Amino acid sequence: MFRSCVQFFVKYWASTRWKQAVHTAISCALLASLLGAAPLLRAQPPSSSSSPSSSPSGYQLAVLQYRGGGDWYSNPTALPNLVAFCNDQLGMQLSPETPYVDVGSPELFDYPFVHMTGHGNVVFSNADARNLAAYLQSGGFLHISDNYGMEPFIRKEMLKVLPGTDWVELPASHPVFSAAFPFPRGLPKIHEHDGDPPQAYALFHAGQMVCFLDVQCDLGDGWEDPQVHRDPESVRQSALKMGANLVTFALSGALEQR
Repeated sequence: MFRSCVQFFVKYWASTRWKQAVHTAISCALLASLLGAAPLLRAQPPSSSSSPSSSPSGYQLAVLQYRGGGDWYSNPTALPNLVAFCNDQLGMQLSPETPYVDVGSPELFDYPFVHMTGHGNVVFSNADARNLAAYLQSGGFLHISDNYGMEPFIRKEMLKVLPGTDWVELPASHPVFSAAFPFPRGLPKIHEHDGDPPQAYALFHAGQMVCFLDVQCDLGDGWEDPQVHRDPESVRQSALKMGANLVTFALSGALEQR
């Protein structure tokens, strides 16, 4: 029975949207657990190749909408520019549409990669936390870019989402820093903030990275239109390349050791 569920799920990747495949995976996992079978593996993009140029067409990325007072709507040009960069430079075929999606909405499962940003407070209700947990545990990937002031709030709220997990600081040798473009020193410094070195943290579920947090960096600001922050082009390119690494890593399954 479990093997049949897995085979059905694989067929779904070739014919339906990501949301439908994830929902099928959840149903299979629940059925398998009732039968005492092993847990279902994390959902993967339909392409078996690790090359970014072979990424499937039609994937859509989104921006997370949340409550608590933080400006989730900041950096409106950031994600569209990252999508355009990935399509132009890596041959991806991502949808140019980057909608906002509420953290508690079932529509969250439409998007394999969700970007979150803001300057202030973040509050997840219990229902929000359950929905986001199900999304991450089913194959979704969350990138959080601290736009300055968000870090203490999001750290606390994410522990409601994945209780019992710990934030892991990623070393420069981690594969996420070379998924498409090499960053031998790790996370690049984009904006000054407190002047501290940039830091990258991650949350893992079942050995897989499901959430990436950049601090003292502000990748999202670096993706914005050039006239917004007037960053040097070299800095903006670094931000876009690191963002492309995150998308590449997430869509290839994020199955890496800590």
